Amino acid sequence: MDRLFANGTVNVAQSGEGPPLFLFHSLLSDRASFDAVVPELAPSFRTIVPELPGFGRSRAVEGGLAAVADRMAEAVRDAAGGAPAIVLGNGYGGFVALQMAIRHPEIASRLILADSGAAFSEPGREAFRNMARVSREKGLEAITDVAMRRLFAPEFQEQQPDLMKDRRAAFLRTDPDVFRAACDALASLDLRAELACVKVPVLVMVGEHDEATPPPMSHELAAGLPRAELKILAGCAHVPQLQSPRQFLDAMKEFLL
Repeated sequence: MDRLFANGTVNVAQSGEGPPLFLFHSLLSDRASFDAVVPELAPSFRTIVPELPGFGRSRAVEGGLAAVADRMAEAVRDAAGGAPAIVLGNGYGGFVALQMAIRHPEIASRLILADSGAAFSEPGREAFRNMARVSREKGLEAITDVAMRRLFAPEFQEQQPDLMKDRRAAFLRTDPDVFRAACDALASLDLRAELACVKVPVLVMVGEHDEATPPPMSHELAAGLPRAELKILAGCAHVPQLQSPRQFLDAMKEFLL
């Protein structure tokens, strides 16, 4: 069931009962990337899957990643209704969740940051600049292959043609202006000096073959957080909840139970 929060600006899907668990999707995907895991989470958690600002029916917001994080903090407060919230972010959603936890320390009781980090290397920053530039000049279609390669290893793409068709279509539905603004924000982001502000327990997960946010970024992230543990997901790339749902869920449940 879809509902609107944050004064009608953030659209979310809700299912299940229990403690509120929020799932923030990545930049190169959409909230459907959690479809394989939500049914298993819903019996234990009130699972809340937002469309991040500018995606789907959620209104875009200006002001960079900080403004996105503030909007999502408002949505989390509204949807959680005062209950302690658990927030999971994948990729871009992980950066949003981390920025939110830094700016709003009371917002979450636990964080799960899957395939994200605190800052990109210079080659990583340049990749975002290039994607923004090419998409501006030639449209999102021109970078679809690059986007899919950042999400999934080539062999996985070959093994899952129907899934890849769906994921390509989802990417092409992204608002180009929202995509470019996010690329610009990630190209300049550096949250390393603020990691010590995050006092809650954090699970940092990363696919061992992730090219978009390589494992060294997660090692650095976990080392900078006061109460973090790191889990490497074997055989996975940037979207482990689609590639290996069982492994993803097992890591989550071990942390949450």
